[in-house]
Amino acid sequence: MTELLAAMSLRQKIGQMIQAGFEGTEPNEAVTELIEKHHLGGVILFARNIGTLEQVASLNEGLQKSAERSGTLPLWISIDQEGGMVARITEGVALMPGNMAIAAGGSADASYRAAYVSGRELRALGINLNFAPVLDVNVNPDNPVIGVRSFGESPETVGRFGAAAIRGYQEANVVATAKHFPGHGDTNVDSHLDLPTITHSRDRIERVELAPFRRAIAGGVDAIMSSHIYFPAFESQKLPATLSHAVLTGLLRQELGYEGVIMTDCMEMQAISDHYGTIRAAVMAVEAGADTVLISHRYDLQVGAIEALVEAVESGRISEERIDESVKRLLVLKQRRGLLEGGEQHADRERVYLPIEQIGSAEHREVARRISEASITLVKDEQGLLPLLPAVKTLVISFEAAVSSFVDEAISMKATLGKALSAEGLSIEETVIPLAEAGGRLTEAVERAKSSEFGQIVIGTYNASLNPAQAQLVQAVQALGVKLVIVALRNPYDLRRFPEVSTYVAAYESRPLALSSAAKVLTGAIPATGKLPVTL
Repeated sequence: MTELLAAMSLRQKIGQMIQAGFEGTEPNEAVTELIEKHHLGGVILFARNIGTLEQVASLNEGLQKSAERSGTLPLWISIDQEGGMVARITEGVALMPGNMAIAAGGSADASYRAAYVSGRELRALGINLNFAPVLDVNVNPDNPVIGVRSFGESPETVGRFGAAAIRGYQEANVVATAKHFPGHGDTNVDSHLDLPTITHSRDRIERVELAPFRRAIAGGVDAIMSSHIYFPAFESQKLPATLSHAVLTGLLRQELGYEGVIMTDCMEMQAISDHYGTIRAAVMAVEAGADTVLISHRYDLQVGAIEALVEAVESGRISEERIDESVKRLLVLKQRRGLLEGGEQHADRERVYLPIEQIGSAEHREVARRISEASITLVKDEQGLLPLLPAVKTLVISFEAAVSSFVDEAISMKATLGKALSAEGLSIEETVIPLAEAGGRLTEAVERAKSSEFGQIVIGTYNASLNPAQAQLVQAVQALGVKLVIVALRNPYDLRRFPEVSTYVAAYESRPLALSSAAKVLTGAIPATGKLPVTL
């Protein structure tokens, strides 16, 4: 490794410190130039890059061949495949439930199995780095960006389930990335949109936010991603963790003893770009102690960051020894994950390296099904409205899942709660309301609920705790005195907006598998065995 590092030019080394995103389902001119001219260390895939499984595998092979052709080291090919509501590849794979659903099922072994199966499928597609698991402790019900992406509100639970997931990914020979250090669970601002601040004392942060990361470090996590959040307890200047030497070097490296790779979250997020500028912040992040800078979208910013880092070294602002520290960590990790010769040799190599034809196998989908069904949580059923009566016509009102270019991307609504209930034998009429139209459709929905043809009504909410119009609908329908069942199809915190409802079920997500599992519970086909990982 020392010889390889010594043979690299400054530009080659700095290229290894950049991960970049690009448009399209095949290598375009921009990413090819980044690889071949700028010696790019890795790429990140989003839904915009995903078509069929065969296409994804071909894309990744093409990217790696571009690196090989130009003498660039093999690439990190990374993705946000957390499971549940945050997943870039949803078709053809065994899509696993998300963190809070897994924690609701109560088994840390399920967390391991979900990560291991997902990791094997990712590796079969040529993806070798996953930006997962989330280790944020979601203690703030109004958190707009973490929520069900967290294992819950208990530092011990988050640490235990997170450590199991890390072990699963890494045993599948995929880099696990614990995020978002030092913790994004107690914010009410989305760092994609602005710079959040966590004002808690050092002692409180040690007990809550840092506890899962300590456990991950003890378990040998490959990588840790920094958050774009300001922590005054650790940083005297108003700098987010990503740009804070006190946080990345002082806290993470020196105090916590972390020796692995530190990665930034995307530097185009507004918490960074609006306050510091992506290119300037790339240099600041490396000065703070980051090993890899993630720039997910714009080619001009990606090249600009590379040039700014080269200039920072040539001007003496950053020493080349500091660059060497990061590149050595990256090379060691590439070797460990089999990208460079001399990496780990698995005795059960045939078990770990999955043929593409076995992605989404019946065995893998069975793992996902069992975890999903174990997660569904009956919070209360005070009037004994469950199971739903099959002989009674049922009105289902549900809300479309969000579309976010930063986190969720497009959520397919081909599957709905009504369709899932119909598959279980119920007579269903369903109204699906786009979130943006929730207020405008209130009167229409209430009028439909008044109809005497419906003997029972099911409302599937989607982050109603953050969307007042949904809560107004629930309250208006409840006032009709009908038999009403509420199913939370994302954050379970929705109950805080209408605590008087008598029957409330938490499904944690609105992916097709979760809808099917919820429908089985609602109709009595399976028992509700999940337990809330958060307090309502």
